[in-house]
Amino acid sequence: MQITEVRVKLVEDPGEKKLLAFCTITFDNEYVVRDLKIINGPKGPFVAMPSRKLADRCSCGAKNHLRSRYCNECGRQLNPNRAGRDERGRAKLHTDIAHPINARSRQAIEAKILDSYHREVERSKHPGYRPTMLGADYDEEPTPRTRSRSTGGHEREREQEA
Repeated sequence: MQITEVRVKLVEDPGEKKLLAFCTITFDNEYVVRDLKIINGPKGPFVAMPSRKLADRCSCGAKNHLRSRYCNECGRQLNPNRAGRDERGRAKLHTDIAHPINARSRQAIEAKILDSYHREVERSKHPGYRPTMLGADYDEEPTPRTRSRSTGGHEREREQEA
């Protein structure tokens, strides 16, 4: 699989915040992964894969995030140590939705994304800069490709008409 497109949306004013940008990558012009984050870590920027918060259920059956101290439904106090631990002993509060399965793939993806991020930062310094569009999921106008897919995916018919 080849990364055929990388879109980076810079955070408006990162200041002291760790989040630098959001990112969307496309593989082989066919498969999109959204909501990757570019984070400023202690060793410089790195890519965080899309993730979701982990949850568990109270004895009443209600679903609660692992950081919750009390049940959202019945108000019962929850066990503060119910989250699993990672190899460093930290509570595992999120899980990746999509991620590479080996270090070589992760490094290739991260290199391509960070390269695009640095180019976007340089572009942002020029007068008249307009941020890269990430599509409807980011409260912006959809790109023409997104628009054609959302209207039934009749891309071949449109190509033949043109």
